Amino acid sequence: MIVVTGATGNVGRTLVRLLTEAGEPVTAVSRKITESDVPRGVRVLAADLADPAGLRPALDGAGALFLLISGDFVAAAGSPGDVIGRVLDDARSRGTGRVVLLSSQGVATRPGSASHGSTARSIEDAVRRSGLDWTILRPGGFASNVYAWAGSIRAQRAVAAPFGEVGLPFIDPDDIAEVAAVALREDGHAGQVYELTGPALTTPRQRAEAIGEALGEPIRFTEQTREEARAQMLRFMPEPVVETTLSILGEPTPAELRISPDVERLLGRSPRTFAEWARRNAAAFR
Repeated sequence: MIVVTGATGNVGRTLVRLLTEAGEPVTAVSRKITESDVPRGVRVLAADLADPAGLRPALDGAGALFLLISGDFVAAAGSPGDVIGRVLDDARSRGTGRVVLLSSQGVATRPGSASHGSTARSIEDAVRRSGLDWTILRPGGFASNVYAWAGSIRAQRAVAAPFGEVGLPFIDPDDIAEVAAVALREDGHAGQVYELTGPALTTPRQRAEAIGEALGEPIRFTEQTREEARAQMLRFMPEPVVETTLSILGEPTPAELRISPDVERLLGRSPRTFAEWARRNAAAFR
C-alpha cells in the first residue's frame, strides 16, 4: 500500500492515477477528499497532516508514504518539522519503510528565507531523521502557477505580471508526479535529493504567448511594476512569502536558473515543455 497525501492537488491527483494504473494499492489523503476525486478502487481518507492522529488509519499496512506539504499545513502546524516528525514516527511504528517528500528548491537556493528555505529545511530534517528510506524532491516553479492568470485570460484574454523578460525553468507537475512514482515504487533512490526543473527557461511573456497559442487566440501581456505586483500578491499571501517570491521571479540566483538533468535521468526522457503543459490544460483558460 502506498499512501499519498495532498491527493487532490496538481501533483497528488496525477500521482494517485499513475500508481493505480501501475497496479499499486493506494490510499489517497486530503482534507476534503471524496471517492469521486480518485480512480475506482482507491481508498480515501479525509485527514489533515497538521493532526497526526487523524492520519494514523491511513498508515496501517502502508509500505510507502508520499508527503506533500501545503502552505495551509505550514500555517496551521506551528512547528512543521516537529509535526512531520510525529507523522513519520507513526509511519515507522506501523511498518512503513519508505518516504518520498515533495520539498522546495528554496531549501538550497534561499536557505535564509522562512517562507521558502528554513521551514522546508526543518521538514527535510525530520524526514532524514525518520529512520525510513527517504527520497527528497526539490522542484522549482510549477507550470500550474499560471492558473492564477485564468480569470483574466477567460474574461479579457489578458495577463498582467511582473518581470516580463525574466525566465525560469518552470516544471510540469505531471513530471513531478512521475518522478515521485518512480521513487515510491523502485529501489535505488534512498538517501537521494533530486532537483526538478523544466527543460528550458521561459519568461512570463512567453508563457502568456504559449497559452494564447494553445487557445488559438492572442493574449495581451502587460508588465507590472514590482510594487504593483507586490500590492496584488499581498491580498492573498503573507508579506515574507511575497518578498521572497518577488525576489525569485525578478532576481533569480544562478541555482534557480539551472536546468537540472534529474527528470531526464529518472524518466528516460526530457521534461515536458511549458507549451505542452499549456496545450494539455487549455480548457482552464477558455
